[in-house]
Amino acid sequence: MVNTTMTDMPAILEQSLATLQTSWIPIILVPFAYLALSQISKSVGLGGRSDKGKAAGSHAPDHSKFDTSNIRVAKILIHPIKSCKGTSVPEAKYTLEGLDNDRKWCVIRADNNVVVTARDVAKMILINPRIIPDSSCSEGGRLEVSFPTESGCEAFSVPLNPTEEALQDWQNLDISLWGKNDIEGYVCQTNIGRSPSEILSEYMGLPVHLAMKGSRPRICSPTERFPDLDAPSYFQDGYPLMLMSEESVAAVQGLVRGMVGMQGIEERWSSENLQIERFRPNIIIKGAGAPFFEDILTEFTADSHRESVDKASPIIRLVSKCTRCMVRI
Repeated sequence: MVNTTMTDMPAILEQSLATLQTSWIPIILVPFAYLALSQISKSVGLGGRSDKGKAAGSHAPDHSKFDTSNIRVAKILIHPIKSCKGTSVPEAKYTLEGLDNDRKWCVIRADNNVVVTARDVAKMILINPRIIPDSSCSEGGRLEVSFPTESGCEAFSVPLNPTEEALQDWQNLDISLWGKNDIEGYVCQTNIGRSPSEILSEYMGLPVHLAMKGSRPRICSPTERFPDLDAPSYFQDGYPLMLMSEESVAAVQGLVRGMVGMQGIEERWSSENLQIERFRPNIIIKGAGAPFFEDILTEFTADSHRESVDKASPIIRLVSKCTRCMVRI
């Protein structure tokens, strides 16, 4: 799993018009239609905190095992509310802050504006947010949020892109995430029924608000390879995008099955498949022929047609490896 940022963005990207799409038509070197590899690193280190040490027994990927002629985008995942359920989409607009509407919202504690995650309240992962686009309205559609039936909590919706006039009535505040206390946000409101804050507080068992990211940029931390990194993000832990391969998950599943009965790994994992969605990536690739191809990839370009992948295509750079938090669900 690796984190990515966007660089060398053309005007079309700044206008949020470019899209990533799933496809089974290979393109250029490693792609799937819509994904072409630009550079492959000859060393494992991609920079970032998790590059400073390897897990016990880990090894550098063997370049000779990779088939870069048939790598494709297998799935695109959007997680509208941080730590809540994700959804697979056939295409997604991408912006400097990540995939459009990915982690654009978060849940915060009402008493101190600190972001609440599934590390704190594991059942957050069962909250189901859905993007409902509507080009006919000024707000571009709505975010619908529903809960497990047994919770007794009713669904609600909030506008995707509230107007400036509407935002005048929403509380503007500074949100705290990973030690940064100046992330601009707005407390979401709805004109029908109970407020999102009331419903979420009932479900989670503590006073919380649903917050939407404000327009003030939240700049990502620099990495060893990119000390001058100046990339913005929504409410992602580290960077705007996360890339992962199906082959890597299959390799991890093999390790897990070999450890059933050890370190608290339950018997069910001897037969149950490990779902890639548990790792909450954005771009899932397949076709390299061996696991951990993403560990040696340093950048790729994205477009909708093979013939258009050229110097004008935006470059997505992989800036850091990514650790995943342990959440029991």
